[in-house]
Amino acid sequence: MLIPLLKGILLGLSIAAPVGPIGILCIRRTITLGRLHGFLSGLGAATADAFYGFIAGFGLTLVTGFLLDQKVLLQAVGGLFLIYLGVQTFRSRPATEAARASGDTLLKSYASTLMLTITNPMTIMSFLGAFAGLGMGGAQSGMAAAIALVIGVFAGSALWWLALSFVIGMFRDRIHVSVYRWINRISGVILTIFGLVAIVGLLLGG
Repeated sequence: MLIPLLKGILLGLSIAAPVGPIGILCIRRTITLGRLHGFLSGLGAATADAFYGFIAGFGLTLVTGFLLDQKVLLQAVGGLFLIYLGVQTFRSRPATEAARASGDTLLKSYASTLMLTITNPMTIMSFLGAFAGLGMGGAQSGMAAAIALVIGVFAGSALWWLALSFVIGMFRDRIHVSVYRWINRISGVILTIFGLVAIVGLLLGG
């Protein structure tokens, strides 16, 4: 149980660590809205990682096959959603005070990154490859080991987002409000580029 758990934690950390659209959102929300928003943004991605880890770990071939068959649709939805988030981020006004931690805004921070990660076809493919490389998944491993691995994936991913939001949050009070506008603009442009790359990739692939 301990070895699969540790493997899962390392896998969750390695998948969450590369800076992509989720990392940009987490950093930007931590700076402009606070650590809790940044952490919940990352937690949405960690939940999706655990979901795909569960599918890969338990060898749910029916669900996996369906998700891979819908790769084009998922990538299109994810790309368009990234462009939408990018435009909204670019146009958003810098906050002059800490955002209220209302259930609605916190839920949006969590749900938006959950959707982005779920609609990324590369996520399930990454887990399928990683689990196969670790000799886990389906009939190749016991149920207890698979459960420990999935828990580890969630814990590792969540740990990364907690650390990132905490470290970025340390510098939040040192940033002048006027800088927030540029943070919003730069983040918006980067998110939009990620979305455009996804859409263009579909068009060229088609």
